[in-house]
Amino acid sequence: MNAAQARSKKIALASTSPRRRQLLAEAGIDFTVAAPRVDESAFAASGISARAYAEQLALAKARSVAPAYPDRLVVGADTVVDAGGEIIGKPADEKDAERIIRRLFSAPHKVITAVAIVRPATGTEMVESDTTVVYPRKLTDQQLRWHIRGGSWKGKAGAYAIQEKGDRFIERIEGSMTNVMGLPMELLIRLLGQT
Repeated sequence: MNAAQARSKKIALASTSPRRRQLLAEAGIDFTVAAPRVDESAFAASGISARAYAEQLALAKARSVAPAYPDRLVVGADTVVDAGGEIIGKPADEKDAERIIRRLFSAPHKVITAVAIVRPATGTEMVESDTTVVYPRKLTDQQLRWHIRGGSWKGKAGAYAIQEKGDRFIERIEGSMTNVMGLPMELLIRLLGQT
């Protein structure tokens, strides 16, 4: 399936992420936004791989919205960062953001985004994930302080957003750029083709 065929699908996006909305809109996909009702703190991140953790959350988000949209393909997504086996999600506060940034920008790390598609009318449930390796530039203390004070880390897995001036912190990536942005479009188009 290509993006043109994906545009014909009726989709409900189980996310309020501006970046995910932007990616779908740029692809010309018509969609409805529905806020997922999932308590992410109820999902334990210990004893599980980052990929499995992201897939659990993406599926839970899609399932939470699906009853309101039984005839649509409900798309849920979740992004986490894997730093040497530690699952890193969204920072709790400035101190946590600083800890995360210092950790992530000292070595390459993986950004994992899981995509789930649920359609109650047909019993469809699928979930897969994509991984991108990010090679960061070494941050100076001044750059770190600037980033923390700017607040762009809020609500972002790994405490940064590559599309919001984050590219100045990145040397290179291996994999999908849209994955790092929070919705791997190549994976989504492929999954939509299986529905």
